[in-house]
Amino acid sequence: VTIANLQVTRLELRVNNLTGALPASIGDLTGLLTLDLGGNSLTGAIPAEFGNLTALHYCYMENNALSGSLPVEMGTLTNVRFLNLSYNNLTGSIPVEMGNMAQLQYLFLHRNQLSGSLPAQLGNLSNLVQLFLNNNNLSGGIPPQLGNLSNLVNLFISFNGLSGSIPGELGNLTNLKNLYL
Repeated sequence: VTIANLQVTRLELRVNNLTGALPASIGDLTGLLTLDLGGNSLTGAIPAEFGNLTALHYCYMENNALSGSLPVEMGTLTNVRFLNLSYNNLTGSIPVEMGNMAQLQYLFLHRNQLSGSLPAQLGNLSNLVQLFLNNNNLSGGIPPQLGNLSNLVNLFISFNGLSGSIPGELGNLTNLKNLYL
């Protein structure tokens, strides 16, 4: 067996003083199930090729210095269950395509510089248990579609620039334990 024939399923390089940008070639690891690059000093944008990681289940890239927008190609990651991009410098809006991430249970995008409105398509994430979008620059209203997230336990959207009324549909969240507005 040559190395070229090996299928990498786990890449765990947490807290290894890694620097520089994520290469586009990260998208070549199409069999990757777990990617853990948290707690490094990675910079630059998440490449569009990240969307090629369609087998990915767990992604930890928190506590880096990643910047730029979330690529719309992230919406192709329909098998991801856990996505942590918190404590970075990500900007731009949350792509509506993230509403396609059907298996997502944990979404952590807090402590970035994300702006724009909360996409109504997040209400499609029926398996979501935790949604942390706090400490960004999000604006506009709270979409009533978030009331469809029947498994949601934690909803943190405080410390943004949200406005308008609290949708009555949030009353449908019977499993909700913590709501931070």
